[in-house]
Amino acid sequence: MRRVYDAILNDHLARQRQMAFVSGPRQAGKTTACRRVSPEPAYLNWDDLGHRRIILAGPEAIAAHAGADRLQESPPVVLLDEIHKHARWKGLLKGLFDTWEGRLRVLVTGSSRLDVYRRGGDSLMGRYLLYHLHPLSVAEILEPSLPTGETRPPRELPHVEWTALCDHGGFPEPFLKRDPAFSLLWRQLRRQQLLREDLRDLTRVVEIDRLHALADILAERSGNQTTLSRLANDVHAAVDTVRRWVPLLESLHHCFVLAPYFARIANAIRKEPKVYWWDWSDVDDPGQRFETMVATHLLKAVDGWTDLGLGTFRLFYVRDKLQREVDFLVTRNRKPWMLVEAKTSDTKLSPSLAYYHQKLGTSHAFQIVRELPFEAADCFARHDPVVVPARTLLSQLL
Repeated sequence: MRRVYDAILNDHLARQRQMAFVSGPRQAGKTTACRRVSPEPAYLNWDDLGHRRIILAGPEAIAAHAGADRLQESPPVVLLDEIHKHARWKGLLKGLFDTWEGRLRVLVTGSSRLDVYRRGGDSLMGRYLLYHLHPLSVAEILEPSLPTGETRPPRELPHVEWTALCDHGGFPEPFLKRDPAFSLLWRQLRRQQLLREDLRDLTRVVEIDRLHALADILAERSGNQTTLSRLANDVHAAVDTVRRWVPLLESLHHCFVLAPYFARIANAIRKEPKVYWWDWSDVDDPGQRFETMVATHLLKAVDGWTDLGLGTFRLFYVRDKLQREVDFLVTRNRKPWMLVEAKTSDTKLSPSLAYYHQKLGTSHAFQIVRELPFEAADCFARHDPVVVPARTLLSQLL
């Protein structure tokens, strides 16, 4: 199926000179999207021994493999998959770009978050643009074209597609197959690959069983506020150990963490992040599953809008010591922009949503309800707190 990232990557190759780094969860479709760009890229995968020999031979060998030394109508494209597993990958890419810029286009993918490697100085600064590839969403299924702004006109997703997305999640293979037994086996295999193969390749963690237990707990508590001391007690590990493990799971796209927003909120909670599971179909509780689904849609939107240069967007939650809470806050260019409270069926407007809308001066405040039928009305035309169908609001994102 077509993906919005097909359009994003083709647009990058047409307009930008930098390498494209494509980061995202394992099996979300990174390699497939990259291999569909035009012209069709030469492919080198670090995990393939034959390909690895070419990569280790250096920039000249990679360029020759891609045909950069031959006259062509447009520069050839080379796709380097899982290249971050190479101990000297940054130096390799720097040499490849500096030597072959203008004669070779480079795409780089990784199931581990390539953006975490920017810490401590970046020898690749100015040589790449980063794109976050996410699982499928309502808006992408409806319209996989290049977005021109933050929001889209509302469109109704057919009921069968909506049900499949809710039940099987947004990862392409289980969503398209729509078989409960296959989806269960697929999730089990993916978790095994993440916790054993990726951890083995990228880290020195030896207590895999305890880390696996931590992953199970985080999936069970998706969307809950998290204290490290409680998690450490639950898995019988030191607090400092768990403090390292949670970011590690996040870097492997096993989960993602939302920090509380505290600027301009008196008595705001400043700690206790919320942890969400990437695959909402793996969350058993229906309310937590829907909240996790909304969280992943919003994260995809803020990452995509930022990657496309539409602004600097971030996702938070808000809560104060008086227990007033709203599930999500989207900031645009460091200013509060949109509040979202997720409900399965409750259509009574949350007092906390109205309170924070006034307190923070957001442009939009939505109570998104799963069970409401689609309405062909633009959610973003409203600037007062309003109850909206999930099928409508999610169709207007990325």
